[in-house]
Parts: sequence; structure tokens; C-alpha cells
Amino acid sequence: MGRSEHDPEPDQGGSPTFSPSAELPPLSAEDLAALRRLGERWQVSDAVRALPVDPQADELRPSAGGAPAPAPLFLPDRAGQLTATAAAERRDTPEGRAAGRVRRLLLGRPLSSASTLRERMPKVVALPVLASDLLSSVAYGPEAMLVILVLAGSGALGLSLPIAAALVLLMLAVGISYRQTVQAYPHGAGSYLVASDSLGPRAGLAAAAGLILDYVLTVAVSVTAGVAAITSALPALVPYTIPMALAVIGLLLTGNLRGIRVAGNIFAAPTYLFLVAIVGLIAVGLVQAAARGFTPTAPPATPAVEGLGLLVVMRAFASGATSMTGIEAVSNAVPVFRPVEWRNARTVLTWMVGMLIFLFTGLTLLFHLNGLVPRSNETLLSQLAHVTFPHGPWYWIIQAATALVLLLAANTAFNDLPRLLYFMARDSYVPRRFLHIGDRLALSNGLILLAVAAAVILVAFGGRTHSLIPLYAVGVFLAFTLSQTGMINHWRRHRGPGWRRRAIINGVGAALSAVVLVTAAVTKFAAGAWVVVLAVPLLIFLSLRVRRHYDRVRHALSLDTTTSPERPSGEGSIEEQTPAVVPQQVRHLFIVPVARLNQATLRTLAYVGSLGQPTLALHISPEPGEADNFRGQWATWGGHIPLETIQSPHRVIIQPVAEYVSTLRLRHADLTITVVVPDVVVEHPWQRVLHYRTEQRLRRALRRHPGIIVANVPTHLSV
Repeated sequence: MGRSEHDPEPDQGGSPTFSPSAELPPLSAEDLAALRRLGERWQVSDAVRALPVDPQADELRPSAGGAPAPAPLFLPDRAGQLTATAAAERRDTPEGRAAGRVRRLLLGRPLSSASTLRERMPKVVALPVLASDLLSSVAYGPEAMLVILVLAGSGALGLSLPIAAALVLLMLAVGISYRQTVQAYPHGAGSYLVASDSLGPRAGLAAAAGLILDYVLTVAVSVTAGVAAITSALPALVPYTIPMALAVIGLLLTGNLRGIRVAGNIFAAPTYLFLVAIVGLIAVGLVQAAARGFTPTAPPATPAVEGLGLLVVMRAFASGATSMTGIEAVSNAVPVFRPVEWRNARTVLTWMVGMLIFLFTGLTLLFHLNGLVPRSNETLLSQLAHVTFPHGPWYWIIQAATALVLLLAANTAFNDLPRLLYFMARDSYVPRRFLHIGDRLALSNGLILLAVAAAVILVAFGGRTHSLIPLYAVGVFLAFTLSQTGMINHWRRHRGPGWRRRAIINGVGAALSAVVLVTAAVTKFAAGAWVVVLAVPLLIFLSLRVRRHYDRVRHALSLDTTTSPERPSGEGSIEEQTPAVVPQQVRHLFIVPVARLNQATLRTLAYVGSLGQPTLALHISPEPGEADNFRGQWATWGGHIPLETIQSPHRVIIQPVAEYVSTLRLRHADLTITVVVPDVVVEHPWQRVLHYRTEQRLRRALRRHPGIIVANVPTHLSV
């Protein structure tokens, strides 16, 4: 059946759906062919396949010990496959069990991978969750515009209306553009995927860097603005601004770690409350203005500190454009919607842009009609609420709703940044740990990184909103510009019906976004925007370095042993790097470091001796007399295994063992040397400090040497 022109075009970047399997991607066709060739060379005896246990037998049930039969640890699905139960997934240490109880208390019970679809959000929940950042920005965006205009004196405030009209045009262009992005890229990833697909990897990384900074600053700015709304109403709380903001970030992190659906249900109500409160404020304000014939109240006389010119107008336009932050949230979060994902996402985006234009226009108009000017000790929204509702509880309701939505607007970033990092990790530009999906089907590592980064920035800037906004606009509009420029190329490459009209819309949005980007970067450079200007190329550089590392690892570990043209110079085939890929090629030498002869040592020697491979015992002695005594004890035991003693005059133990083993391996590159360390395992955590951690120290000393394996044979104590 053919695709309608209203259906989404294929996503050129693949299908970046969220799945735990992303951490374990399938083998390529080349690797599968190489695996088949290597498997044909393997030779193993029948004893290897003759298991002494049944892998799926009832013996996997934990011992009852006379008590009622405990729950099984594993359930057989089919031959060769088991499913771990909750009992098998719990940690079996006192500290592990305590940590598990705390996690369940804070986050709830773990969710299975099969619950992914059930955890998605309907439109009525997705709207407030994803729109909280965009809608809440009207609480500080119009004020940021007026803060610049008032520098040219109170007479310049009249320019707020034509500047607001230009901003509404920008909102429409960008909003329609992102509607087209959602349709063209129905699997999400927004600016990063669009720019990567249409403009190249580096452009994609630039968009991603802008978005990363945007999301971190979204949390810092939103929380700071929310706390400012509280302190405007309750000035006595001003000294506690930073602790309050950090506490809110902690609550947001905990809520989002509980999962998408739970976080959505928790954070939806404040956004709806804010919408009702601000719409009511605008409606009553317009009725009051109509009663006086829409005659503007003259603002208080304010002396000019700068001349009114194009630069001031452009700065005001760029500052007011911060009201659009969060408009890209839906395109990045398409996978959180219920099916049909892209269609529901586009509907929510349309609602969001319409509400943004109404709120922004209404508030800007009322600020103008009431002659309000920015103050250092009270927000413009608070002033408007005082003027509109001089009596009754409505002022406090509006302030409470504003504070809540500003505090929770950061939740948009908590929804989007982890997904962006997921897509980047899938492309090997950030650490693979960001692919991991946590207990509650949340991208936990991305959430934690966002909370920590936002807290650091918030503290560094002293919790001042206006100090953060210059940084905010640059990253946001870098992503907007690249995304819409990429969409122009997308339509030129995929010339479907109406592609010229769509490209023109994207072109208008790209041009206006570029104006804001350049204006903010230039005019706010000294005020802090230099941080973003330097941070974006730094993030691109780091991402490319991460990708280079993963490429090298992938080439080095590839099953395809033919030399790849992309393999860095100096690297040979896989057989040159790892000489043993089939069992019959492995030549073993086992080395057992022994300090004294006791049960732990003899248990280790017995284990190694049972393997039937060449074995050497190694003893480090602090002085010749001790070495003679140890050799006498070895002879008493029977000297069943060759012994080498090394005198260490300065009583160093780990490094001589490491140097001896690595030198042997260097001289005999065909050997695989396994260092087997006796290890005493104590019952209580505090007892660990009473024992040497020889195996861990040796592992650290030898980890950089190829062909050397460090293992341990534990002896468990109950003392």
C-alpha cells in the first residue's frame, strides 16, 4: 500500500527507538562471516561439552534448609534459555540488600522491559510535561526583553510591541518547522538527527552541543526563576535561594528516576494550574484595559543609560526570544508518546505553540498597557498580578502557580537530555553508559548527569536568573538554526509534494534563528555568552575523541580479521593483536604468588594443579633468611610445583611480581600467562581493611600488559 503525502517519510537516520538491546548490538554481516570461519577451526574435546550439571534443572532453586521451599531463582523458557526472577536479581550482600530497599522506597519496584509501551504518555499528560519549559518561559522571556529596552529609557518600552510581533513570527516559523521535523523524523532526536542527516556529523554534534547546554541551562534557569517567584512573594526566603534550588533539582531527579509515566502524572497538574492562572490573569487584565479604552498607562520615568539604536533593539529581540526555549522538546521526545507516536507528538506541538503565542502576546501587551518596568526586587509577572488583583487570594494563586511551573519546567530537560545522550551514545559520540535503561525504564545515567551539571552551574552563578540567560540563548538558537537549515536540505533531497513551501518556512525560521544566535553571541559575549561560544567546540572535540576511541576499539575487537582501511596506522590484524582465537593455539603458564603456606594458598595450588597446565609458584621475600625458610617449608610440602623466590630489598611486593610476569610475557609472546591469587573473603565489610587486596592491586598493575590474566581463588571466612 503506497504512502500518503501526509504520512511521515522514512527516517534517514535509522530507527532510534529506545531498547535495552542497544547496549548489545547485533553482529555485522562481516563479523558473522568471520565468526563462521573461526568456528570451523575450533577443536575441543568431548569433555568440554559433557557438563557435570543440568543447566535448567531444579537444582537452580535455592536450598530450603528445612524451611518451606523458596521461590525459584530462574524459570526455564525453552532449551538453552532461562529467565531470572526477582529473587535472582537481588544483591546478596548486606549493603546490597540495604541499597535495594532504599531504591525501592525512593523509586518503586523495578519495571520489566515488557512494560515499555505501558509507560508511555497520552497527549493529555505529555502536553504539560513537555510544554512546561516552553510555557513557563513567558514568565521571564518578556521581562528579559524589557530589561534591555529600559536601558534606553522608559520611552523605548513602546518598542516592545513591534519586537513582540517579530518574535511571534519567529515562533510560528520555528513551530511549523518542528512540526515538519516530527513528520520527517518520526523516531525523535530532533536537531541532532536532522543536522547529522542533512548537514553532516559535525553539524549534528554542533546541534547536540547546543542542546546539551540548553537542557542544562533550562534546569538552572527554570529552577532559579521559580525560586525567584517565591522570594518575590516571600522576601524573607532570599538568603535560602541556592539551598531551595538544589532541593528542587533533587526532587526533580528523584521523580524522573521513577519513570516517564509516574513523573508525568506528578508534574502535569502544576502546568495546567499555571495555564488556568495566566489565562485568567490575561483575560481579567484585558477586560480592565478595555474598560479604560486600552489607553496605556505611562511608565515611570527611567533615565537612559544607553542610546536607542539597532543594537539595543537586536539585543532585546534576542533576549525576548528566550520565551521560545523548549519549543524543540516534542521533536526530541517522540518515543514517549503512545502510538501513533509522530501524529500525537505533532498534535501536542501545535497546542504548545498556540498557547505560547497567546500567553507571550497577552503578557507583553498587558505589561505595556499597565506601564510596568522591570525591578530588581520583583518580577514583572508579580507586578502585573498585583495591579490586576489588588485584593483577594488571586495574586498568591498566580505566584504559587508561576513558582511551581518554573520549578517544574526543568522537567522538560529531564525528559529530553537523556534521550539525546542515548542517541549520541548509539552513534558512539558519548560514553556507552548513556544507553543503559534503569530499573524504572528511565535513562538514569543521563538524568543524574543533568542534575549534577545544573546544580554546579546554579551554584557557580549564585542563583541569578539574568546571569544565566545570556548563556541560554546561544545554545538554544544554535540548535534551532542548524535544525532548520538541515530541514531545507532534507526537503531539497526528498522532493515530495509542497517541498518548496516547506523549505521556505524552514528558511525563514533558520534566518531569524541565526539573527538571534549571532546577536546573543556578540552582544552577550562579555556577559557570559563566551562560555557557550567556547563550550560548543569543546564538546564537539570531546565527542569526536570519544568516537575515535570507540572506532579503534571496534576495529581491534572485530571478528573480521582482514585489515580495515579505517584501521589506524600501526594496527595490524586481529590475529597479530590477539594471537589465540582457537583453543589449540593457546599455550598456558599459570603463576601463583604465594606469601605463606596456609589453607588459602594450598586451595589455590590444588585448583591450578587440577587444570593440568604448566604452573610456577612465585614468592617475594624481604630478606635472604626468609627466602631460605620459605624454600624449606616448600620442600616439606613436597615441592609439587616449581618455585621461584625473588628478594625485594625494599620490601615492595606488588611491583616486582608485576614486572616479573610482564617480562616473561614480553620474552615469550606466544604464552598466555594467568596469575592466580589466593584471596581471603571476609564476612563483614569493615573487615576488608584488615586484609591486603592483593588481587585488585595486581590487576591494576598488570591491566596494561597484553596476554596476562589475573584471577583469584576465594577462601571464605565466617569470623
